[in-house]
Amino acid sequence: MTERKPPGVSFESFVDKQIRDAERRGDFDALPGAGKPLDSVADTAYDENWWIKQKMAREGFSVLPPSLALRKEAEDALEAAAKAPSERIVRRIMTEINDKIRDMMFKPPPGPPLGLKPYDVEEIVRRWREAHGD
Repeated sequence: MTERKPPGVSFESFVDKQIRDAERRGDFDALPGAGKPLDSVADTAYDENWWIKQKMAREGFSVLPPSLALRKEAEDALEAAAKAPSERIVRRIMTEINDKIRDMMFKPPPGPPLGLKPYDVEEIVRRWREAHGD
């Protein structure tokens, strides 16, 4: 005895139909990497976030541990202070980064150590004055 489906009822899901129609139109014919193994998946241990990391790399994003991100921010703050138009702005930049450094020193996140201590604001201001002839 053969099983018959009721008239008007399709067992093909909406998604299956969309895929079948796209295949018929050739929408999948020129996909980059189609039919090839995924890059770097066979060479490394399984990482459930591999696709997130690949997407971030393609988009130029990176995620650093908080301590490394703050080190980079501190480096950028020193550059910004050196280029600041006024002593007041130098002090503001360095005070803000020092607050972040102190906060992380007293509440260290997991990951690599910070390896920074608060900057001497007066020393940074003195260097700024020398560089700007004040």
